[in-house]
Amino acid sequence: MTGITILLVALVAVVAVGLFVKSRNGAVRATTAATGTTDSRLELLSAAGVAAPNGGPVVLHFSADWCGPCAAVRRVVGQVVASMADAPRPPVEIELDIDKEPALAREMSVLSLPTTFILDGGLDEQFRVSGVPSAADLKAALVPLSGPHEPKSENSG
Repeated sequence: MTGITILLVALVAVVAVGLFVKSRNGAVRATTAATGTTDSRLELLSAAGVAAPNGGPVVLHFSADWCGPCAAVRRVVGQVVASMADAPRPPVEIELDIDKEPALAREMSVLSLPTTFILDGGLDEQFRVSGVPSAADLKAALVPLSGPHEPKSENSG
């Protein structure tokens, strides 16, 4: 009887962990960077050729030759970026091989592939995706960052 109880508890725990991991896979999650981008991160991004030439968002995704789902991310990101080409500040797509940029991957806490980041025009991390994002979720995250810069009014009336 004790063996069956232990087996059932282990089964419930495994199912719970599996459901939790599945719920996060492909979800576009906002990140909270209290201090913004560090100088070391900016140096690593620059060395890897990551830049926001038009001041718009950058979709940075880490991949590898041996990563199967990375091809799906490549397709989704490519479609979304192409569909937003007419935005005031269209997003830029940059793909980096994790095997060629391990220091940047470590700095950005990339633990699995594929991992995608949405950076604003100042290269501050705004969103993070582990897994393959849906095109709708990715576009929803990019639209506010691709609009015109509107000056903040100090006069409220």
